[in-house]
Amino acid sequence: MRLTVDDSFDPIPSLSHLPTVGVTAAASGTEPEAHLVQAEAPLPAGAPTWEELAQVGFEGKAGQRVLLPGQPLRVLVGIDEFSSAALRDAGATAASAVPQSTNLTVHLPAAINQAIPSDRAQLVQALAEGVLLARYRYTPLKSADESPAFAHLTLVSDQPEVAEAARRGAVMARTTNLARDLANTPPRHLNADRLGAVAERLGHKFGLTVEVFGPEQLADLGLGGLLGVNAGSVEEPRMIKVSYRAGERQLALVGKGITYDSGGLSLKPSNPMHALMKSDMLGAGAILAAMTALADLEVDTSVTAWLMCTDNMPSGSSTKLGDVLTIRGGTTVEVKNTDAEGRLVLADGLVLAAESSPDAIVDVATLTGAALAALGPRSAALFANDDHLAHLVEAAAASTDETVWRLPLDARYRDQLKSHVADLSNIGGSYGGAILAALFLNEFVGEVPWAHVDIAGPMYSDQDDLWRVTGSTGFSARLLVELAQTFTTH
Repeated sequence: MRLTVDDSFDPIPSLSHLPTVGVTAAASGTEPEAHLVQAEAPLPAGAPTWEELAQVGFEGKAGQRVLLPGQPLRVLVGIDEFSSAALRDAGATAASAVPQSTNLTVHLPAAINQAIPSDRAQLVQALAEGVLLARYRYTPLKSADESPAFAHLTLVSDQPEVAEAARRGAVMARTTNLARDLANTPPRHLNADRLGAVAERLGHKFGLTVEVFGPEQLADLGLGGLLGVNAGSVEEPRMIKVSYRAGERQLALVGKGITYDSGGLSLKPSNPMHALMKSDMLGAGAILAAMTALADLEVDTSVTAWLMCTDNMPSGSSTKLGDVLTIRGGTTVEVKNTDAEGRLVLADGLVLAAESSPDAIVDVATLTGAALAALGPRSAALFANDDHLAHLVEAAAASTDETVWRLPLDARYRDQLKSHVADLSNIGGSYGGAILAALFLNEFVGEVPWAHVDIAGPMYSDQDDLWRVTGSTGFSARLLVELAQTFTTH
């Protein structure tokens, strides 16, 4: 008998208790207040002197905080500079200082209130993001919740742009937290079929067109990569197509949605690290989450996403090492390692995306341990066949502090993907694994400008780190929203 999961389980709990954001000219005096201060700058009324604060180690440096008891409780947060990244970090520092409070008021420093409107909007948006991202927790499967859900952020300012900027920050934070929800949900609670149902629910709520394709439709479409990876599973695969229609520019997104990756017959070792393989669908999860922000932010780019979803499991029906799969369009691939499955499902998605003749394609995937080894857990690897598109992705990454580092799409390694029995092999040699994976994907985009973002490194945080809280990071959801916004005019 198979175990089942209660259909009432909600894989996106953050949507049921979204924090609100408000702006006021004066604080209420009842909820905790945060003040962002630079070293030796004027302190809020009633605060200790800088000399007194130095006695407890507070010098106004970035990352420092000190709580001042009283009514209301006040938090002084150090900040070195007024940049988006610094404000996002400062917001997270303030929020984490009062983990038991459901509300927080943040007084905007004079430097923000006096900035030119466009700069002020960016800084306020980043500040709101930092507060709301830092207070995220994944708790639906815990019998007791250790901390209350955050309910309301109030910003104190008399500037008119602040309210809209704060709203945009709340939308961006919601987007990342939605991606976190999906990637934190255990595989028994979120398979490909359930992910399709979640997409339909989100499409209805956020004005998106959603089409979900089951096994027979996938076979009719010739998606041999997706079906081949799914062959060992008792769970059905799904391709989820999500569309947002706005301006003339067309951006295509392709996401790896492996809801659990055992490695297939190339079985992964059994250690605690591989509990994280429930997050192997973060590429698809981040794209789906990003799509939910487009209408709210009035993005003027038409975006279509192809989410390639299945688990990768071993059984008597699994794809075997040496089997040959036929990708949509006819390219044959010899499978030399069933744990290099992400590129197989992405290949089908990339062909479909290229057939739609978009202005550009971006795929996102937790693809290779080699990317993690090269760049560590804070940056994603970026590959591209087009410099202009690469620059747009890099700019979006810098704006959202979801950092990427471009690696070479070095064609000299292409021969390693040759096969004696098929058009391609799904792996190459022992070194340069992230490059080889990107070269494999490059085979399926034709002449369309394309970028590949390998998020295997920053997909997960094993401890709270400012707004990067423990668990799935939701990495690339905000990056993709920012890219869609800038893609219109570039």
